[in-house]
Amino acid sequence: MKSIESSEMDIIQRNFFRILSSGAFATQSNLEPMSAFKWRRLIQMVEAQQVMPVFINGIARHSLDEGLNLPESIIADIKAKNEERKTLSARIPKTVRLSNTLLNRRLKNLIYNELHSIDTSVETLDLLKLIVSNSETMFTRGMNLGGIITMGEYLRTRGNKVDFVKLEPWLRTLQLQAMAELQGNVLISVFGFEEDEIPFVTKSDPNAYRLTLRSISDLAKDTAHEWHFKQTSTGFVQNNGAVLRRNLSRSLRYVGYAPIETTSNFLSNFVRSLSEIEE
Repeated sequence: MKSIESSEMDIIQRNFFRILSSGAFATQSNLEPMSAFKWRRLIQMVEAQQVMPVFINGIARHSLDEGLNLPESIIADIKAKNEERKTLSARIPKTVRLSNTLLNRRLKNLIYNELHSIDTSVETLDLLKLIVSNSETMFTRGMNLGGIITMGEYLRTRGNKVDFVKLEPWLRTLQLQAMAELQGNVLISVFGFEEDEIPFVTKSDPNAYRLTLRSISDLAKDTAHEWHFKQTSTGFVQNNGAVLRRNLSRSLRYVGYAPIETTSNFLSNFVRSLSEIEE
């Protein structure tokens, strides 16, 4: 498995992952000094991935690190954006859904049957919800590091209560085995997890590392809000081709992992964009 020390990753990304790893999993590593411009780029990545509380916790763990040369202006910005991190339980999605109608029906039935079984495993359902939620976000926006980190924390704190024998056929029924493995491989390749910590990972996936880097780079470039379609004064629909192509490109990255759900998710978002045409 490729290490995050790869020469492919620049100093901003190395520090980004080191700080998040420290903040979420209490790992020990040294930061590399950066210019104010690079620290601002790193903050952009943190905000795009919505992991500011994890980042702040990581910064606190590196408070004595010589490489932590944060400019005062950025420290002030971080303090202004400081927010209390939700508990692990509060970060578990209450409800989840899949874009494909058939698979979503299977998901609902699976959850209902498990909740009404004589040996209900809440922890296994929680892990399934995290996998489903992370997958849907990845199909739409790219890698969801906040959700991946939450899954890692769940595995390390409650993984001993998860029934992985139950989880395996659930993932197969929902056609999400490959997506679950991909998420597990991100924990291994980026955050230093051991393979035996994630029983549903059966093989290493070098693409997990590359997809993570591409998603981080993509989200840092995205604007906070972009329109997809806009109706012209003549009544014709003018689409933002760049946005459409970008989202299609990001969706296609996961076609090999979940072909039916990836396609359904993209079509669902396409239709939703059409329904939001400005009058």
